Amino acid sequence: MMKLTSSVLVAKYFVVFGKGESMSRVGKNPVAIANGLDVSVDGAVIVVKKGNLEKRLDTHNRVGIEVKDNEVVLSRAGEDKQSSAYWGTYRALLANIIEGLDKGFKKSLEINGVGYRAAVNGKVLELQLGFSHPVNFDIPEGITITVEKNTIHISGTDKQVVGQVAAEIRAFRPPEPYKGKGVKYSDEVIIRKAGKTAN
Repeated sequence: MMKLTSSVLVAKYFVVFGKGESMSRVGKNPVAIANGLDVSVDGAVIVVKKGNLEKRLDTHNRVGIEVKDNEVVLSRAGEDKQSSAYWGTYRALLANIIEGLDKGFKKSLEINGVGYRAAVNGKVLELQLGFSHPVNFDIPEGITITVEKNTIHISGTDKQVVGQVAAEIRAFRPPEPYKGKGVKYSDEVIIRKAGKTAN
């Protein structure tokens, strides 16, 4: 599984939210520190702790950082559009870190198909997806997977990793458009195609 570094995440957010004006509106909003979390600044790095869990966000001096009144306030490092984009990007990344440690993130997948099933065995998700062999998925550190009937629940503190794990499991057997067999997101709508009929 590919590891998403902070630089990759910043680049991803920068592409999606590249317009300086829209990101500046995001960046100017302080990030509230949830109860039970401790936030400190180590140079250009924002450190968020909850018990034994710790997340670090390296801003590479692209934004100013101030912790006050139980909030984290980020400021622009310059007046150009790129500075505005970084401002909003780091604000969004920090908000995700705090939400992840406070409440966590979750995605659910549904398995559809005769004989299709899933089970967790230790740190491995075992999948029967209609192949001649089972599919085993190693559960990454920091991710919890549970199975309830035909639904796989994935949870963790890192939004990007939760989403990536869900995408990788879905990719083993994406839902086909005729009978809907396969693995789909619980809120995913499959556009069904009509099967061929005999003349």
